[in-house]
Parts: sequence; C-alpha cells; structure tokens
Amino acid sequence: MARVRRKRMHCNNKELHHKYKTKRRTKDLDQIQEDLKPENKARLLSQELDEELPGLGQFYCVECSKYFVDERTQREHRRSREHKRRLRDLKDPAYTQKEAEAAAGLTTDNKRAAGPRLAAGPMSLLSIKQQNEQKAVLASASKNTMDTE
Repeated sequence: MARVRRKRMHCNNKELHHKYKTKRRTKDLDQIQEDLKPENKARLLSQELDEELPGLGQFYCVECSKYFVDERTQREHRRSREHKRRLRDLKDPAYTQKEAEAAAGLTTDNKRAAGPRLAAGPMSLLSIKQQNEQKAVLASASKNTMDTE
C-alpha cells in the first residue's frame, strides 16, 4: 500500500495569505493627512447612521481610519500602542511626488533628466568636494571661452 501524502491546506497557499493581507489593509498616511483637514474631519466625525458599519458608523478614529463598536472600545484604542504610533507617524508631512522623483534622481530643478545621484540627506565631504571640483572646471571653461573671444 502506498503512503498517503499529507494535505497542505494553508501553509503554502499564497492566495489565502494575499486575501487576508488585503482585507486588513488600511489607508496610507497621505490619505489620512487629507482626512485630517478640518472640512474632511468634521464630515467623518459626524456621519449618518450606517447599519453595515460597526457601531452604526458613529465611533470612528480618523487617525487610524477605523470604526469601533462603542465608545469604550474607541477609548481603549486611543490608549493603545498602535494608535500612538500612528499619531507619531502623522506628525511628519507626507512626501510629495516632486520629492519622490528628486530622491530617485529622475529630475532636477531645471527639469532636465539627471544621471545617477547621491542619496538624499546630509551631504558627505566627498560629495561636496566633487561638486566644488565640477564648479571649478565649469568656471575655468567659461573663462577660457571668454578669453578666446
């Protein structure tokens, strides 16, 4: 009699993992910062009764974009580590598209395509030295062209 292979129901089922990962997905920080604007926040905090939402949609945490069953669970959530971490993350302004492209080295201020650039952040001594050398070369080249004219 042959040996029966055991069934692997959930351990390697990537579709199942993806399903629950997307089910628990919440809003991104830039979307929440849009919700925190006064006109949007007022609209979210005073929602109409909705039978499909927990607590009829009356207990909502704007910072975490979550609905709660009652006021007690909302208060407990506000004291939780998850909520405090989200508040700390929301203090930093969201990145703009221009900042993201600049960090990737896609464009410069004069809208020309740029080559590979050093990482954004504090400039190292080496990068400052390279920039100074480039400026010196350009200055000497422009001086030479003026002398020839």
